[in-house]
This record gives sequence, C-alpha cells and structure tokens, in this order.
Amino acid sequence: MDYVAFLGDKEVHNFKKNILFIIGIIVCLPVSLYSQDQFISEPDSINGQVFHSSHADGIRQDSAFVENGASDMNLGKKAFVPNPKKAILYSAIFPGLGQIYNRKYWKLPIVYGGFLGCVYAITWNNTQYTGYKSAYSDFLNPNPDANSWLAYKYYGYSDDPAEWTTQQRDAFTTALKNKKDYFRRYRDLSYIIAVGLYAICMIDAYVDAQLFEFDISEDLSFRLNPMIFEKTTNNSRSFGLQCSFTF
Repeated sequence: MDYVAFLGDKEVHNFKKNILFIIGIIVCLPVSLYSQDQFISEPDSINGQVFHSSHADGIRQDSAFVENGASDMNLGKKAFVPNPKKAILYSAIFPGLGQIYNRKYWKLPIVYGGFLGCVYAITWNNTQYTGYKSAYSDFLNPNPDANSWLAYKYYGYSDDPAEWTTQQRDAFTTALKNKKDYFRRYRDLSYIIAVGLYAICMIDAYVDAQLFEFDISEDLSFRLNPMIFEKTTNNSRSFGLQCSFTF
C-alpha cells in the first residue's frame, strides 16, 4: 500500500513542500560551495586586504587615486614667485643679486660686462687725467725734481722750456689743460654711467619680479590682411589692407 494513501490532503501538501525544499537545498548547496571556492581562490588584494569582484575594483581604484594624490602632494613643490621688494633689496646690496633671485641668470653677463666696462673706463680716464694734471702743474711751476711734463712734450721741443718761444709755451700749456679737462670729463661721465647702470639693475630686478606672473598669451599677434571695400553710394569699390591686433 502506498504510504501517501494514509495521509490527508493537507499532510500530502506539506510533505510535497518539504520534499521540494530538501531537493532545493541539495541542488543549491554545490552551487553555493562553488561560489565560495571562487571567492577564496581568486582574491583581489590591496595592501594585504582581500576583496571580491566589483567591490575590489572600486576599492582598488579609490586606493590608487588616494595614493597618487598623496604622492603628488608630497612630491609637488610650491611654484616660485619672486617678491619685488626682495628683488630690489638684493640688487641694491650688490649688482646682479636681484637677477639671481629672479632666476634670470642669462642677464648676469650683461650686468657684469657693463660694470667691467665702466670700471675700465673710469680707471683709464682717471689715469690719463692724473698724468696730465701733474704735467700741467709741473710745467706751470718749474721744478727740476718735478718734470712729468717731459713725457708729453712735442717732438722737436727742447727739454728746457726757457728755449721755447712764447707761442710754443702757450700752445703746450693749452694742450695740457685741454687734455686734463677732457679726461676728467670722461672720468666723471663714466662714474655717472656706472651709477645709472646700478639703478637700471635695481629697476630691472623690481620690474622683472613684478611682472613674473604676467601672462603673455600666444594669441598676441599682429595681422595684416587684404580687404575688399564694397561699392557704396559715396565710394567706389576699392581694395586695401586690414590691420588687426589680438591681445
């Protein structure tokens, strides 16, 4: 006799439900075990932590983003922007320091070349001025122990000024005086140029630092294009050039 025949309809229904539930568990258990095995055997590891599937990908991307951002923050340096006051102060202390502070090293040969030229001009003109000054003074005040004027006397003139004519004495005296004034003038002018160069270095350092962040766009341009002027009631058709500036 079939066992189901001794059961009522309700019991048969519950029995069938339990059988189906048990069958479902038996069927789903291998699938669950396989999924768990895949989870363990194919881990995604970030810094020693195990993640799975899409969650691991998202965490990996976030972790990489944070690490890259941290490294950029650690390695990144603040952009250098010179202080105009410091630049002019350094340039006032010593010529060229302002250009070095602004990191415009290519200007140093110009600065020091200009100062070397001024020093040479001052030295040369001062030496010549001193020589002609001493010669002029010695010639006007004859003294056997002070005869530096002999180095400047004209060819054919005697070493004894008493043998010279009045015209020769006046010409030689005027020549010594003019040379003395000439070299004194250019010596003083060389000093003025040196001071002017010193001031220019200070101004250059200040302006260079002030305009350090000034944006010079590549769009700065000058264009010259041909233009056709159409005929109007007042003018006939003509051709010309159109000038345009972009800034």
